[in-house]
Amino acid sequence: MVRAKKVLIWVLGAFAVYAIITAPTQAADIVHQVWELLMQGFVNLGHFFDALLGNK
Repeated sequence: MVRAKKVLIWVLGAFAVYAIITAPTQAADIVHQVWELLMQGFVNLGHFFDALLGNK
């Protein structure tokens, strides 16, 4: 099981490097979109807890 996990991590890492080398602009766009999605999720979580605690 541990060996399969290690192989999967290496395969995903190799694919990420391949994707960055062959299409850097698209890879940067994907990273930017994922970052924006994560940041919006944290903002919404903050709004949720503010509303839950009655701060807003």
